[in-house]
Amino acid sequence: MRALLSVASREGIGSFARSLLDLGVEVFATDGTREALAGQGIEVQSISQLTGVELIAGDQVKTLHPAVYAGILARRDKPEQLAELEAQGIGLIDLVAVNVSRFAPQVGARLVPIDEAIEMIDVGGAALLAAAARNFAGVTAIANPARYDAVIADIRARGNASAELRQRLAAEAYSLVAAYHAEVAAYLSNACGEQFPDRLALVLEKVADLRYGENPTQPAAFYRETTHRTGTLADATQLQGSRPSFNDLLDLDAAYAFATDFTAPTVVIVKHTDPVGLASADELVDAYRKALETDSVSCFGGIVGVNRPLDGATAREIAANSFEAVVAPSFTPAAIGILAQKPLLGLLAVPDGPTEGPRDYGIANLDFKRIAGGLLVETKDELGLDKTQLHVVTKRRPTLEELTDLLFAWRAVRHVRSNAIVLARGGSTVGIGAAQSSRQTAVEIALRRAGDRAKTAVMASDAYFPFPDGIQIAAQAGVTAIIQPGGSIRDEMAIEVADRHHMAMVFTGRRHFRH
Repeated sequence: MRALLSVASREGIGSFARSLLDLGVEVFATDGTREALAGQGIEVQSISQLTGVELIAGDQVKTLHPAVYAGILARRDKPEQLAELEAQGIGLIDLVAVNVSRFAPQVGARLVPIDEAIEMIDVGGAALLAAAARNFAGVTAIANPARYDAVIADIRARGNASAELRQRLAAEAYSLVAAYHAEVAAYLSNACGEQFPDRLALVLEKVADLRYGENPTQPAAFYRETTHRTGTLADATQLQGSRPSFNDLLDLDAAYAFATDFTAPTVVIVKHTDPVGLASADELVDAYRKALETDSVSCFGGIVGVNRPLDGATAREIAANSFEAVVAPSFTPAAIGILAQKPLLGLLAVPDGPTEGPRDYGIANLDFKRIAGGLLVETKDELGLDKTQLHVVTKRRPTLEELTDLLFAWRAVRHVRSNAIVLARGGSTVGIGAAQSSRQTAVEIALRRAGDRAKTAVMASDAYFPFPDGIQIAAQAGVTAIIQPGGSIRDEMAIEVADRHHMAMVFTGRRHFRH
């Protein structure tokens, strides 16, 4: 039995090679792997001893040789192929252990010129794995160091890896090769400005199996992107609490995206991916109090998201209520100590993304909606607006205070499911109407939740008002200013109602539907 080792990750390779040698396996290795083994006192044969050719083309051509590929690909059940190998003095290779340097994290970790990125692309390793996997009937292809022990156990017990294990390993190898090439394709497409290539490959790696999906009858798992990403829930560290469920992860992601969309200290409380309270303030604890006031009843059992390290003062107030989890960039020791007294409360810390240099690519900047038979793919909905782009359409212009709240509400409403209405005052939501088929109903829900707080509040709508009735009832409740995209054939009617009630209204020309 002969084995070929060529690994970028040295994890477990020493004990694996030593076990192979102890079992009488003839072991060859590429130079880097061979040197790493020699450093552990393990001597194996050089790849040049197998091919009879020294390394060429800047050490890029190591294994691309008939003595390697013929030995891997020859069918053991085809006597004529075995005879051809024997006639040319080529021996069989029965085991191939290869893992390649991850391309995506390397080029994502810093901005690199494309010629440098090209040099990072592995050719020989991916080709070796694919060849070995193709002939899994007679060859063991190992792409994952975690499989070394299982292979050794099989060889020790039966002289070779079992047919079932070889097939599973072949599937894993092909999956890795496909993912690797997809990552390279994503990088090259991004580098030449191709946003939606003809073939879009999604590369995801499993983080964990989940207890179940949206409902207990649905099996589920959590996967994350392998291409470069910055500051995401997929990389969060869980500090305490039970493992998040499928629904928890949806809410945690929504809460963190919502909170981190604001620059001032901000707290959001989310249920079913919609906010039930949101506020910004000079101090995080004040933002939390104001967010809770939006709807203290609906907040029960929600997810808290913050955009600052969670401090002790805020943690103490969070501990006084019942929530499922808190997601933040980090937690101070004081906060961890306070919340440790609620061990069922999940705490997740999301690492910061770099402020400059690395870039997200691949699917990192795309959103997806699943439909039968395919995916709808779009770029992420970015805010893309500042106060200089607002178009005042009413006779009265908004005051500076109103304008500040209008921009706050507009930033908030794009995170709320359509039809979406947000009422805000003093850097805090006072009423939210989400996911309604009628925009008027969304206004009514937001006003009902706001109560008397609607007086002197401002209102944001994620899309235009098809009828002016929503504006009418908002004005009657005391709302003083409105921000909306505009674009309805009845815009003039809406403007007329706003003017009649001495309201200020601005158009953004930009819609923020979230279905």
